[in-house]
Amino acid sequence: MIISLQKDWSNLNEALQKIVKLLKEDKVGAIPTETFYGLAANPFSEKALTRLFFLKKRPPDKPILLLIGTKEELFKLVQEVPPLAERLIENFWPGPLTIVFEAKNILSPFLTAKTGTIGVRLSSSPLIQKLCVAFGNPVTGTSANLSNFPPCKTAEEVKLQIPEIDFILDAGKLEANLPSTVISVVKNQLKLIREGIIPFEKILKVLNFNNKS
Repeated sequence: MIISLQKDWSNLNEALQKIVKLLKEDKVGAIPTETFYGLAANPFSEKALTRLFFLKKRPPDKPILLLIGTKEELFKLVQEVPPLAERLIENFWPGPLTIVFEAKNILSPFLTAKTGTIGVRLSSSPLIQKLCVAFGNPVTGTSANLSNFPPCKTAEEVKLQIPEIDFILDAGKLEANLPSTVISVVKNQLKLIREGIIPFEKILKVLNFNNKS
C-alpha cells in the first residue's frame, strides 16, 4: 500500500490515521525520516518485530533503533539518562543523533540484540514526531532497505528492495547523503558507534572533550 503525502502536507492527518491503524495491526511500513526512509513497526509487538526482521533479512545480532516523538517517551525505554546524554540531548535533539542507552528490561531482545542497550533518536522530522504522538508510542526506525544494501531515498527504491512491505508513506525524494550519527553513553562513557551527518569532532567540541572515543 502506497500512502502518498501531498507536498503541502494537507492530507497528513489522514495519512497518519491510516499508518497508526496499520501499526496497531502489527504491519511494517516505510516512513520518511530526516535522513533516509526507515522501517516503522510497533516496538512492543513481537509479531511486528518478527516481520520487520523477515522483511529486512536482518541478522538477529543487529539491534534496532527507536524513534520517539517527545523527550518524555525516552523514559519508557531506558534505565537512566546519564549526564553525558543530557548534554547531547540539549545540544543535538531533535536531530540526526541516535544515542545508545542501557535498555529497560521490558524491551524485546529483537530490539536490543541481547546487548542490554537500545539506540533512541528524537527525530527532527515533524512528520515522525506527529506519528509517534498519534501512535502513542515510539516506532522502530531502522533503515528501510535489505541488510547490507544501500539506504533508500525514495518510495520506489524501498518497493524495489522490499516488495513485500505492508505500506510506504511516500513523501518524495529525501536529500540526506549520510545516516544519523550513533553515540553510546552507557555508564556515562562516550563511544562513537557510527559517524553520520553530525561529525564526531563537532560532538567532542560541544562536550569540551579532547579528541578521544
